[in-house]
Amino acid sequence: MVVENFWSAEERQFFRDRMNQAAWKSLSDLPNVREDFPQSGNWAKAEIGPPEGQRLLSRVQFPFLQDYIESFPNIIGRHLGFSYYSYSAGDCLLTHDDTDQGRPIAGRRTLQRRIALVTYLHEEWQPDWGGELIIYAARSGEQMAQPDLVPTHCIEPRPGSLVMFTVPRFHRVCRVDATAGQHRRLSIAGWFMTEHP
Repeated sequence: MVVENFWSAEERQFFRDRMNQAAWKSLSDLPNVREDFPQSGNWAKAEIGPPEGQRLLSRVQFPFLQDYIESFPNIIGRHLGFSYYSYSAGDCLLTHDDTDQGRPIAGRRTLQRRIALVTYLHEEWQPDWGGELIIYAARSGEQMAQPDLVPTHCIEPRPGSLVMFTVPRFHRVCRVDATAGQHRRLSIAGWFMTEHP
């Protein structure tokens, strides 16, 4: 699902102001993530604060989200995980399907990512600057280590737009081109997740 102009200019400014106050970590500061996504530049990530999280959630209370999440059996918990992201010239995110549920933590259940969300907060973006979100489908129903993928959607990171898709789904973020100059692809991204016994 893609919704253009989901956020007004004032709402995007609210999030950008909070982003400026956030504690950022670049990909080089995240060794496990860098191992999973080599040659992806040095994009940056920051935790979203409670006020921004509440504002985000207040706007994405779509009935279909709850219906979809509740369709999974034996749910014992529902969780959210959203972060800020900043991609500059040379940054990208290689093809993946979001089923890697993170590194196991002793004594904690693994959360299942169910719906991915990304929303774009930058003020300006030109098509030549890259940074598109490409979503794929498998060409055949065979399970292979390296699936044969065909692009089904190419989504430009338009300011204020919102994108949601079910997990698992192969996707990637195209490299931000040098023509973007100092412009950064700014977003909030993350998942709606379930917990099971």
